Amino acid sequence: MTAERRDLLWEIGMEEVPARFIPAAVKQLAAAAGEALREAGLAHEGLRVYATPRRLTLLVNGLSGTTADKETEQRGPSRKAAYDENGAPTRALLGFCKSQGLDPQDLIEREVNGNLYLFACKRSPGQPALQVLPDLLRGIAEGLSFPKPMRWGYQTRRFVRPVRWMVALFGQEVVDLEFAGIHADRFSRGHRLLGSDHIELAEPAEYLPKLRENYVICDQDERRALCWQQILAEADRLGGHVEEDEELLTEVTYLLEYPTALSGHFEEKYLAMPQELVITPMREHQRYFPVYAADGSLLPRFITVRNGNSRFLATVAEGNEKVLRARLADAEFFYHEDLADRMEDKVEELSQVVFHEKLGTMRQKVARMVKLAEEIGHRLGYTAEEMTQVQRAAYLAKADLGSRVVYEFPELQGIIGEYYAKAAGEDPVVAQAIREHYLPRFAGDALPETKAGVAVALADKLDSICGFFAIGMVPSGSQDPYALRRAAAGCVQIIDAHALRLPLRELLPVAFALVEADVSSAAKQNLLAAEERLELAVRFLQQRLANLLAEKGVEYDIVNAVEQICILQAEFYGAACRAHALHNYRAAGKLAPLMAGFTRVANLLRSGVQKQTDGLPCQVEMSLFQDESERALFAALQVAEEKAAPLLTAGDYSAVLDAAAELTPSINAFFDAVMVMDEDPAVRGNRLALLQRLAQLPAAVGDLSKLVG
Repeated sequence: MTAERRDLLWEIGMEEVPARFIPAAVKQLAAAAGEALREAGLAHEGLRVYATPRRLTLLVNGLSGTTADKETEQRGPSRKAAYDENGAPTRALLGFCKSQGLDPQDLIEREVNGNLYLFACKRSPGQPALQVLPDLLRGIAEGLSFPKPMRWGYQTRRFVRPVRWMVALFGQEVVDLEFAGIHADRFSRGHRLLGSDHIELAEPAEYLPKLRENYVICDQDERRALCWQQILAEADRLGGHVEEDEELLTEVTYLLEYPTALSGHFEEKYLAMPQELVITPMREHQRYFPVYAADGSLLPRFITVRNGNSRFLATVAEGNEKVLRARLADAEFFYHEDLADRMEDKVEELSQVVFHEKLGTMRQKVARMVKLAEEIGHRLGYTAEEMTQVQRAAYLAKADLGSRVVYEFPELQGIIGEYYAKAAGEDPVVAQAIREHYLPRFAGDALPETKAGVAVALADKLDSICGFFAIGMVPSGSQDPYALRRAAAGCVQIIDAHALRLPLRELLPVAFALVEADVSSAAKQNLLAAEERLELAVRFLQQRLANLLAEKGVEYDIVNAVEQICILQAEFYGAACRAHALHNYRAAGKLAPLMAGFTRVANLLRSGVQKQTDGLPCQVEMSLFQDESERALFAALQVAEEKAAPLLTAGDYSAVLDAAAELTPSINAFFDAVMVMDEDPAVRGNRLALLQRLAQLPAAVGDLSKLVG
């Protein structure tokens, strides 16, 4: 008999939760609930998690009234050990039966690995869901984790915010659940100001409609769509448009329970400031959406979304305008004050700003950046004019850190520096490079476009990586307080996008030497050894390249095939080109035939070298050839090597693979005609030397032995 299915409603009501905590909590709750129900054997037709700033809600449709029957199986002694020669139960069997609460005749026999064993099989009937749900739901709540959990009152339980009420209904019945000192009942609460604080629910189906009547739209997807629809409509009414901003829209969605969009205005005089300086106070501080004209220029209007209905919107708009006006007035004052300062003076003031207690001041970092950017520019073949731009941009890159605007709006570092440089009459390329040297700030962000921006961006990021690696502060696990992974990923993206052939094994020691000169006396004693820190940094950067290649669809085995070249040479663009060449070669169906011949070469070479106790000859001796196939293979190899040499220099790795593939017929003929492991040590060694030289040709592109199929 199957128990009747019912809906389950579980709402945890809290004080307002920070918007940034909620999306992760929704995912956690959905995953934990699905897993807990599955483990408990409670079938259901679907579940959904809803969230607002004041509640986390689980709604399970068609939940079974009982858990599924459980069948357990316990293996006992073997058939031979269970009965003596007279067929009587042994002590081993009787002991097992006693532990299981069964008689010997209740056991079943089953074959395991050719032997018969006795098994105790039990069937446990399902339990009513109402008995299981209290512990199940409490366990889910206790398992949720948050960035900054709280304790309140005399509670020892920690949760994201104090729990104030809880609803738990299975059909029309209240689940006997207690959590964080709150006992579940059937009473929810509406909007803090507009709704009732005593909403009685007869069953889960009433939840969403009754909350809506009390100015709470629980479904975050519906709330988000409603926010965006209203924002677009308001922008259209103003004769402008808003740009999509997923991050801001998500935050606004989780800041409110009942959205109503409204607009406000500010004085046009503020539009004379840099656009970012107007937008940042709106977006970052007030969560407003800027409004743009058709030509992309900023209009003196903004759109916000209130947590409430449409009453007194004019008053709400006036209050928002007043707050924004104060913010923009501050920004205008700071901006004009900064314009009166010389950027060079701001650079020198960085001597009072600590970069890290063991790595010196920001002024010292700037000096290192100038020298490292110069080194990068020289290695990339920059012209004298470009080198001048690099030096100036590196020197001024951090000047805005001492500005009043960046102190108030840290998000604008680099961005406002470009405006200050332009206002000071600096080269436009230098000004642009100041902005670009922070790029990319996040995954998918833009990359530097100017040569000066590329050099300074790399210098800034490599200096940070080498500095922290030198003092042993290497990221581990999820710990990366100085965002070194992001810096390394940025370096790799810049190198790849601009096809930069930078030999990092030569460049990184320069960066380490610059850092070491500035390391504090106390920290100098604990610096990592030069070779150790270099290897750590190369492998750290190589892992970011592996991630980038994987994101571009390059298979893991191909990434592994170029890994050693990447680590040994630390020339990442070349490694990426090799990976793409192997990927395209496989896509064209040409990799498998190439591997067939060279895999045989590698296998024979591996076993042969192990047996060749006196090592391999340094070179192949034609005088030791005994068969025409050897001579033909060696001649073909010399032609292929001559053809491949300029191709390797040019980075045409597909053509190098083609040159290696042309050797396949000669390789097959060689293996058909001769025995590599000849009894004559000289002949054997010469043939192994030939195989080793053969293997080196495709190995210049990648290690074919790492490839799968």
